[in-house]
Amino acid sequence: MGILAYAFLANSKQTRNRPPDEHRFQVKYGANDKQLHEIWQDPFELYTTLFFGVDLDTRIFVGADPSLHNPTRFFISIEFKKVHVSEILKKKWTSWEREKRSREGLDEPIEILVGGLPESFLNYVRFERAAKGLDQGHRALLADKMAELKSVLLPQPLMLHSDYPQPLLSHTVAEELGLSSDEILDLIQSAPRLKMAVRGWVAEVHLQRYLLTLQDVTQCVPVKGDGRPDLEVRYRGGRPLYIECKNVLRKVYADGVPRIDFQKTRASMSDPCSRYYRPGEFDILAACLHPCTERWEFVFTLTKELAPHPKCEGRLSNKVRIGGGWSSDPLLVLSKAVS
Repeated sequence: MGILAYAFLANSKQTRNRPPDEHRFQVKYGANDKQLHEIWQDPFELYTTLFFGVDLDTRIFVGADPSLHNPTRFFISIEFKKVHVSEILKKKWTSWEREKRSREGLDEPIEILVGGLPESFLNYVRFERAAKGLDQGHRALLADKMAELKSVLLPQPLMLHSDYPQPLLSHTVAEELGLSSDEILDLIQSAPRLKMAVRGWVAEVHLQRYLLTLQDVTQCVPVKGDGRPDLEVRYRGGRPLYIECKNVLRKVYADGVPRIDFQKTRASMSDPCSRYYRPGEFDILAACLHPCTERWEFVFTLTKELAPHPKCEGRLSNKVRIGGGWSSDPLLVLSKAVS
């Protein structure tokens, strides 16, 4: 495996006005020039990019999401807590949701950090190779799966070619995604970016296929173009309705209700509020519950029923709670949208 490592030293030194139990690593190569710097990620995926900190005293590493931090500024800090260090030392491999940060009073996107001991480092490389471009809900799900499968992923003794079991990749992938092998291949072939397409579009494919089984849905097609809704739907031949599909986060609220971190990864430098969606961008929000339930199932709500952002006028809140006002019946929500 080829590896490109952006590695930094982590520590637990006390910092003024910061929590006493905080650990961190600082991203820097050279002077603080206030510029954005690209984190290189191999478009051919022969090399796996790692973006992590190492604490030489505790002999642990903590990995951040390279895609989420691309591009990055120098001298930013990636923080974690003493409790996370303790969990790494106990479990050898773990993951958690980084505490919310804010800039100018606005929440930044939620991020899943992973951590491990030296003997878990090879699995960390495998994890980042598979996690490239995943939404944070599925990044957390994959990290949990890596923990469950860690014994399988440990290096195995060298075997002769004839000793290897028959490959099961196509079967397990088809079973996991809930699509036939031909459907998976067709999806990959039609997509401009191979792995990003598979990971990012599987929920949309399942949603489109589900909606097309409903008699009152007379049209359901993907919408092409960045920054646009995912699906265009017609209910009983009426006007086009636009649906935005988002995966929920793996971690739910304390009462068990799923949640969505509903914001874009990037914001305009001149307008931090551009990170958040406008109500007029789509009619319906569909939440895919797969990161929580590991089933391709959805719930729906009208955009007009989503809460406004508390600080950015004309924008939707990034904190979406999937509770009252949501329905598992898309026809009910579609009928409300056209009424």
